[in-house]
Amino acid sequence: MRRWFQDTTGGLPATFWYLWTGTLINRLGSFVLIFLAIYLTTERGFSQTEAGLVIGLFGAGSAAGVTIGGVLADRWGRRPTLLTAHLGTATMLLVLGFAEDRWTITLGAVVLGLFMDGARPAFQAMMVDVVPAQDRLRAFSLNYWAINLGFAFAAVLAGFAAQANFMLLFVVDATTTLVTATIIFLKVRETRRPQGFARQRDATVPAAGLRTVFADRVFVAFVLLNLLNAVVFLQHISMLPIAMEQDGLSPSTFGMVLALNGVLIVAGQLFIPRLIKGRSRSHTLALASLITGLGFGLTAGADVAWLYAVTVLVWTMGEMLTSPSNATLIAELSPSAARGRYQGVFSLSWSAAAFLAPIAGGFVMEYVGDAALWVSCAVVGAVIAVGHLLSGPARERRALALREPAPEPTPLGAHA
Repeated sequence: MRRWFQDTTGGLPATFWYLWTGTLINRLGSFVLIFLAIYLTTERGFSQTEAGLVIGLFGAGSAAGVTIGGVLADRWGRRPTLLTAHLGTATMLLVLGFAEDRWTITLGAVVLGLFMDGARPAFQAMMVDVVPAQDRLRAFSLNYWAINLGFAFAAVLAGFAAQANFMLLFVVDATTTLVTATIIFLKVRETRRPQGFARQRDATVPAAGLRTVFADRVFVAFVLLNLLNAVVFLQHISMLPIAMEQDGLSPSTFGMVLALNGVLIVAGQLFIPRLIKGRSRSHTLALASLITGLGFGLTAGADVAWLYAVTVLVWTMGEMLTSPSNATLIAELSPSAARGRYQGVFSLSWSAAAFLAPIAGGFVMEYVGDAALWVSCAVVGAVIAVGHLLSGPARERRALALREPAPEPTPLGAHA
């Protein structure tokens, strides 16, 4: 056990652990997005379609945030981008919590999405900056473990907080976001290398802008497949809570059922990298897509808590296979001179899905029915699996072409 622990956690840089700690604290208080759909429909009187639209507009703000955040991470720096995004997020959480009229809530959701996901590209780029290539799979897996450990506790605690007072969701979320910003301010230094040095190290991408990223067909195909996967996956925070509420289940029950997602990942994610190491990532992602689609498809037959719990356990298995494979692929497909932009464009797929998933899900649920929504998720999962099998070889060739020996450590100021 001691050797396993050392192999899993040993040798990673201190900056990684500060970022990991900030992630854990932030996720422990990530109450709002879990219960936003229930909050809008039960506390503010929004219909299913209207709630889906507001959550979708959060996704639109998120899309702008990851795009701007990716550019700022490369040009301005990882650290100032992270600090600005976290402070803006904390402010907007409180604004949204106190807002009562629909226009303020709608606009607040857009701006919240802008700041909340504006941090994502800088965070991911910073992790790639500080963790050597050979350690990235376990580093991203450990970070994913922290995300889900926090999520598991947050889902349960937020369920009880929502029953007591919905305002608690916004206050706690804002507080943990500020704590994370404080850790970054006190402990995390800038990791971005000067642009001139980056261009010397990587002649394959000359001062890449966003157009260069979108012209990368191999990467864009990967992003589009993730977009479809994210549209399916994000039904768990957009339409799943509404479906359970319609079946007479309380917010606390929803929180406990959803917490199974985090608990399973916490229990199994430390072993998943060993399971998939050396296996074809295309085959792994294809299998993961099938399992995710199946899990959401089974929701069509769920009407009590234990059946919902079974569906969560199934699609969580797909999520556990997807996340580490995606993280290492993005790192390998991202030239060092444009790392923030590539991370931003990949994050854009999640933001676009955050816009599309609740709008499409709300419309289908309200006008076609629950069963049609969940069966459609299974069909989309099968389509994604085929896409990964067809596009995987080109991705691996691109990753191999960009792979290079790790450079000797160079002081950040040496090439300024």
